[in-house]
Amino acid sequence: MGGVTSTVAARFAFFPPTPPSYGVIEKEQGEMVELTQVPRRSNVEARRLQTKKGNGIIAMYVRHPGAKLTLLYSHGNAADLGQMYELFVELSSHLGVNLMGYDYSGYGQSSGKPSEQNTYADIEAAYRCLIETYGAYEEDIILYGQSVGSGPTCDMGSRLSRLRAVVLHSPIMSGLRVMYPVKHTYWFDIYKNIDKIPSIKCPVLVIHGTSDEVVDCSHGKQLWEHCKEKYEPLWIKGGNHCNLELYPEYIKHLKKFVAAIEKRPPPSLENIPKIDENSNLLDPPVVTSDRLSTDQKLEKPRASVDQRESKPRQSTDCRERDNGKPRSSTDRRDKSRKSVDASDKPRLSVDQSDKPRKSIDRFGGMMRSVCNIDCFKVTATGG
Repeated sequence: MGGVTSTVAARFAFFPPTPPSYGVIEKEQGEMVELTQVPRRSNVEARRLQTKKGNGIIAMYVRHPGAKLTLLYSHGNAADLGQMYELFVELSSHLGVNLMGYDYSGYGQSSGKPSEQNTYADIEAAYRCLIETYGAYEEDIILYGQSVGSGPTCDMGSRLSRLRAVVLHSPIMSGLRVMYPVKHTYWFDIYKNIDKIPSIKCPVLVIHGTSDEVVDCSHGKQLWEHCKEKYEPLWIKGGNHCNLELYPEYIKHLKKFVAAIEKRPPPSLENIPKIDENSNLLDPPVVTSDRLSTDQKLEKPRASVDQRESKPRQSTDCRERDNGKPRSSTDRRDKSRKSVDASDKPRLSVDQSDKPRKSIDRFGGMMRSVCNIDCFKVTATGG
């Protein structure tokens, strides 16, 4: 059975940039490292994090003064932190959020080999760092998954009940569905996002280009249809797999989304997910057949008080007062459900432009030809 899964994974393939686009200088003590071949910034720091699979992955944290929310960004294939560095800095600045990006095992200066199960351990290590090192709370974290990064994003999103929101950027329904137009899920498939997304309880924003020749736009639309709590999607007319950041509506819609999420009350403090002594996330995925790793063995959530309660929170602000109140709707969800294809309604912005502008909030100058960010088509035909 494992051989079939490995074959599918091999056809799907991972493409870490070779050589890596950046280097690291290890510090004498602790997790801290220094990134080389990228600009130095006072609000950016990097760490080497240990995963439960035994790999050491590189993560970078961009701090924004006064930020209320934190974006945990899982990048696409054939990219590493050196290539994503400027985008991460720009997103943090424009969205007014803290941002953590990380390299998967075998990518950049991260140790180990890329695999589906390793990416799940990788995002868990990054999430844990946000909680334990940077003092973030689950209810203030937005998961962001681009393309193959939608795999670990959906997996973690399905296991955490109090996330603030999820963004899926050019996402895949599953690895097998990228290569073949199958209608059903098979046990040997990988990144079975289509089965996991109904378990995500927070608002989900889907962004996809209508001219994506790598991962067809139908993937994004099907995932959006299966969301439990939909947010108005963004179908970028004429956008392909690698250039959505260049379109004006991309950053405008993201800003609008983050603003709506900030105004929305945090999830209730009841049923806070726990972290056990073995550093395992204890919210299991609903679709247990999806995971062939040790995640199926995670113990059930305990009824005891969250271990984090031992640490005083900096502020309970409005969270206690919000208990028992119905959640406010999320930015015209009812309207957006009337149609999957947003092209039925003209947007107030300049969404209808077929071609990306050369510059939007400095994104054009920052995107350093990340056109190989995913290579699914190559793998599908090249075996």
